[in-house]
Amino acid sequence: MDASASAVAPRRGPFDLRVKLIDRIGEPLFRGLAGLAGVVTVGLLIWIAWTVFDQGNPAISKFGLDFVGRQVWNPVKNDYGALPFIYGTLVSSFIALLLATPTAIAIAIFLTELAPRTVRRPVAILVELLAAIPSVILGLWGIIVLGPFLVNHLEPFLQSFLGWIPLFSGTPSPYGMLNAALILTIMALPIVTAITREVFETTPPELKEGAYAMGATRWEMMRMTVLPVSRPGVVGAVILGLGRALGEAIAVTQVIGNVAQIKASLFAPAGTLAAQIASQYQSANPGLGVASLMYLAAILLVISLLVNIAARVIVNRTSFKVAA
Repeated sequence: MDASASAVAPRRGPFDLRVKLIDRIGEPLFRGLAGLAGVVTVGLLIWIAWTVFDQGNPAISKFGLDFVGRQVWNPVKNDYGALPFIYGTLVSSFIALLLATPTAIAIAIFLTELAPRTVRRPVAILVELLAAIPSVILGLWGIIVLGPFLVNHLEPFLQSFLGWIPLFSGTPSPYGMLNAALILTIMALPIVTAITREVFETTPPELKEGAYAMGATRWEMMRMTVLPVSRPGVVGAVILGLGRALGEAIAVTQVIGNVAQIKASLFAPAGTLAAQIASQYQSANPGLGVASLMYLAAILLVISLLVNIAARVIVNRTSFKVAA
């Protein structure tokens, strides 16, 4: 019996032993490297947050939470407040998402369901190439092309029909909230479009075929199958676009006007947290001036964290509803 068993059992050569040894070493090594990468990421995030709050501690100690509600920014008197920049950041990002989200969804639907195959790939590449344009180039384009177009055509047009609304009142200006919001729309659009298109393409074909078999039109198929299934991914794409809009500094600095004021009109110059930090850090007063800018950075960090937490909650709830 032993002889027959030994005859049936395969012999292990040097190659088999080497492979087995590699498997034994490789799996623990892979786990260790993956765990190390996670620890490094968390440690880097904690390090960045600690640096920002530590550098901003003089301003945090002096102004406290009142800094968030103060509207003044006067380096001469060392008197600082964050409210105008928080307002500018939230309003410009909200307008950008309000414009970019439906446009991105429409482009994604066109590329996945309507466009011929010969057109689909080139259009998708062109849309994604928008993300490769440096922000400083978009800012220059906003100054040279978009600004004059706004002040000479779009803003007077909006004012003539909607001037009774505070958003479209005031004197047209090439530098202001509207210009910054449109630039942010262009910057967020390729990110939201690319992710939304990929999410739409992952919809199971049998769901589409079932909708068509029931007599649904193409729009009804999209509404009943693709959009509900893709909702969590679309929400994630929108949040990524919001993150791009919240943190953009250079392009916004070039077109928003960089004024610490709160105006209802979209034509008026304004400021954002990222733009104020980028434009003022090099020339800020040592001590309280630099600390106040770091306090702005801490506020921006907290806003980004809250947005990501809210996005995670929304995605989880949406995923649960879709699964149910």
